[in-house]
Amino acid sequence: MIDTKHIGAVVARHSVEVEAGRLRFFAKAIGQGDPVYSDLEAAKAAGHPALPVPPTFLFCLDMDQPNPRATMELLGIDIGRVLHGEQRFDYHRMAYAGERLTFETRIADIYAKKGGAMEFVVRETRVTNQAGQAVAELRGTIVVRNA
Repeated sequence: MIDTKHIGAVVARHSVEVEAGRLRFFAKAIGQGDPVYSDLEAAKAAGHPALPVPPTFLFCLDMDQPNPRATMELLGIDIGRVLHGEQRFDYHRMAYAGERLTFETRIADIYAKKGGAMEFVVRETRVTNQAGQAVAELRGTIVVRNA
């Protein structure tokens, strides 16, 4: 059983600069055809100061942390038993190319179902910009199969 004493623990904190080239690449990779995500002039014409961060790109930036497996290592979880359970994004403001975003991830909950055959680890990541303003909260659930 995963020890619930880790609920509330901060498992990662890092900052990353949003690069325009990565935004363009991501938009192309997901088939985002709106030029506001790849052309600076189109973004400015739409009222943005720079290229906006496409939805879900924050997850890519979160994976830039020094150790993306920190939660699993802290909790002693075997990656071979892990399933992706759920993911949610709550946005508060737009983020743009050139901004520096800070990601702080903590363990929000740990619980079991089916008599411990499945354990769930809920992680919450708070994203803020260089001015300390809330950009988004990312919430993800890791499912651990024990049977």
